[in-house]
Amino acid sequence: DKLKNLLELLPEHDLPEDLKSKHCKRCVVVGSGGILRESKLGHFLNQFDIVIRLNDAPVQGYTDHVGKKTTIRMTYPEGAPLSEHEYPPASLFVAVLFKSVDFSWLQAMVKNETL
Repeated sequence: DKLKNLLELLPEHDLPEDLKSKHCKRCVVVGSGGILRESKLGHFLNQFDIVIRLNDAPVQGYTDHVGKKTTIRMTYPEGAPLSEHEYPPASLFVAVLFKSVDFSWLQAMVKNETL
């Protein structure tokens, strides 16, 4: 019942048009482990059609190494970046919810409540 009530609070959405039209010829997943630090691979990563970033892997201040493009940010609530700069307007945020507290977090976010 709790999940059903929560889903009713959420607006229905489809993928953004620019994502729908992509054929995903070249995709890359960028994790948050720090392996790209000092790699200077940013220019290379920016060339991918889709860049999926996981958890709170920062972009701001590290673009020379991790690139600047974020197509999809995928995370669980406690792994979400705190900086608004890590959520570009043209990117898609995907919340991965699997614990009871995750659903409470989403409800608080949707209703603008304190958790």
